[in-house]
Amino acid sequence: MKNERLLASLVPAVTAIAAWAVWLGWDQHRDVHPDGSTTGPYAAWQVIGLVLTLLAPVCWSAARHHVAATALGTTAGLTAAAAFDWSDDSSGLFMVGVVLLALGTLAATAAVSAVVSTARRGTA
Repeated sequence: MKNERLLASLVPAVTAIAAWAVWLGWDQHRDVHPDGSTTGPYAAWQVIGLVLTLLAPVCWSAARHHVAATALGTTAGLTAAAAFDWSDDSSGLFMVGVVLLALGTLAATAAVSAVVSTARRGTA
């Protein structure tokens, strides 16, 4: 049981780190528009791809009724990837983004995990 819980947190964590690298890790520049405004560095399709990629391990882990392990593993993976990726920010405010990402990831994965786990209990 303990090994299963460890696996339920490690799979989403490792997948989150790898998915960050695949979807967001390569895009490091901001786009400058003709009016001088900037956007980026990530496009909406990249973030959507990351979220959709993470649904599989989150649902897999939550279906095994490890809601906390799922939410914590995914949050730890994304937080570590973001902290590493954004740590070269010259403004020093990258930690604000990292904390906000961690809180959002924890809330979203906890909600999805709870729904999947509850739905799975109803069918089991």
